[in-house]
Amino acid sequence: MPLPWLDPDAEPAFPPVETALADPDGLLAAGGKLSSDWLVTAYSQGIFPWFEMGQPVLWWSPDPRLVLYPEHVKISRSMRKLIRKQPYLITMDTYFAAVIHSCKSERDSAAGTWITDEMQAAYIQLHELGLAHSIEVWAGSAIVGGLYGVALGKVFFGESMFSRQANASKIALIALALQLQRWQFGLIDCQVSSQHLLSMGAEEISRHNFCVQLRDLSAHDLQPGPWKFDDDFQLASDAI
Repeated sequence: MPLPWLDPDAEPAFPPVETALADPDGLLAAGGKLSSDWLVTAYSQGIFPWFEMGQPVLWWSPDPRLVLYPEHVKISRSMRKLIRKQPYLITMDTYFAAVIHSCKSERDSAAGTWITDEMQAAYIQLHELGLAHSIEVWAGSAIVGGLYGVALGKVFFGESMFSRQANASKIALIALALQLQRWQFGLIDCQVSSQHLLSMGAEEISRHNFCVQLRDLSAHDLQPGPWKFDDDFQLASDAI
């Protein structure tokens, strides 16, 4: 069956996620564009963009879906010990552009990147609209780790993370999960399975189950941006 092509000049509209390919897992459509209205429509339906340089915009909705329920985040004994030492300052929405650029740079030095210049610009626009958010992990005056993603209602859609020091991205994810618990978020979308995320408490659920939960949770009011940790948030005590 040919892959549906989405007209970038039309209103954002996607095929039903049930029509996504099984191989490659979850590939749903090509085309459209990386504007804020297309991205919000996609995320609200359990769809996300992923493509490499030189490819058209590709849209995905894999089955199964990897999710992390914030209250299920696993904090290992070694991570608790590190957190108690409080070696890092952790902030939200302080340097979004620097975080997404760092995620891109880390992948540029590996086997290529899907975070193209077009992708960066699109998510920076979402951040300016109060829909995309970042976590920054600081050692002194340097950002040594972090992550970014999109929030709709009570769902956070994780996009990418990076580390320049051991465990910095883990600390970012733990801090995010603990703060989202306080805000009564229902889940963090992790997209596709990885041992790293599974070890931190993420689990696979069916695409159907994911979409059912998404419809309910995304109907809640947005947590307005820019985000910041609660005034009484303390990673060392919240992580106990």
